Amino acid sequence: MSGSPPVRVLAVASAGGHWTQLLRLRPAFDGCDVTFLTTDKGDGNAAGEGARVLRVNDASRWNKFGVLRMAARVLFAVLRVRPDVIVSTGAAPGYFALRFGRWVGARTVWLDSIANADELSMTGRMVRPYADLWLTQWEHLAAPEGPEFAGAVL
Repeated sequence: MSGSPPVRVLAVASAGGHWTQLLRLRPAFDGCDVTFLTTDKGDGNAAGEGARVLRVNDASRWNKFGVLRMAARVLFAVLRVRPDVIVSTGAAPGYFALRFGRWVGARTVWLDSIANADELSMTGRMVRPYADLWLTQWEHLAAPEGPEFAGAVL
């Protein structure tokens, strides 16, 4: 027993494929104090029995009020959890989590969705300045200046 507190992880993804991919990363969080954050339609029960799951509204760039509301809710979650690390597989909630996470000193990891085989997602490109580790799941999308390829979660 080291006596040091577990690393606080905020794991963030929108419902659907982003959420599925994030949940496949759960073994990487063993020994950590994990809080999941997803959108309203995300299956919080899939995070596992007793998992802490926070929810935010879903929104897209076509609903600016919804995006602002989501951003505010993600900011509140980041301030509440005070994570050491934020991991996201996308999309909009992950972008905001990484941006706000930097304000509280969190290390940030972005893993672009496996669905983006031809090019990085728009959110994946936007999040670059805020990601300490910026990853793609497609080797041919990796570049010397990033993103890095370290394998796929599928």
